[in-house]
Amino acid sequence: MATQAHLEGNKRYMAKLDRGVFYVQKGNLEKIKAHAKENGKSLNAYIVGLIEADMGKLSGE
Repeated sequence: MATQAHLEGNKRYMAKLDRGVFYVQKGNLEKIKAHAKENGKSLNAYIVGLIEADMGKLSGE
């Protein structure tokens, strides 16, 4: 069971993040999740990596 300090720490961490929602055609989300897992990434890490690569952040811009 989580302690009060742990819950408060989670709350502070989540306050530093923005939340975004995206929509895909039915059935595609499972394909995307499977592809991310094949690449050893979570769905979130996979999506963020694609966005950063597209925006040029991974190339040092």
